[in-house]
Amino acid sequence: MSEEHPIPQDDWETIVDSVPLVSVDLVVRHGDGVVLGKRTNEPAKGEWFVPGGVVRKGERLDEAVHRVAEGELGVPVTIQRRLGVYEHFWDEADVESADGKHYVPVGYLVTTDADELAPDDQHADLRTVAPPVDGVDLHPYVRDYFVDAGVLSDGE
Repeated sequence: MSEEHPIPQDDWETIVDSVPLVSVDLVVRHGDGVVLGKRTNEPAKGEWFVPGGVVRKGERLDEAVHRVAEGELGVPVTIQRRLGVYEHFWDEADVESADGKHYVPVGYLVTTDADELAPDDQHADLRTVAPPVDGVDLHPYVRDYFVDAGVLSDGE
């Protein structure tokens, strides 16, 4: 059990195998762009994705946003607005026995004035990209967030 995973492994496996996970995903405006992290774990291992994490029991959504930003990026953020509720279905999971992972993320648009970002162990790298996000193959879930946040137009 770690700080990022306060649930014992056996319990985590049962949860992932049985129910959707409520999470927050963050579209982080930083400088002239938005932040993407290259994931080191499933789902979306090896892909550039927005920071995000599971909401803990008793934790308010806004509190989860701030905890995730501090934990995954090492910076404080200011919440601009809630983007909405999404559904993400993954064929992969960090639990071998699970048949994929099901998330119900609440998307947020946030900003940070921090000069430097500090990736956690879930990210091999962090990158601030400027729209139209040239040079990065955006996952469809990320594209949806960017369109809803006004970072990309629907046709980009």
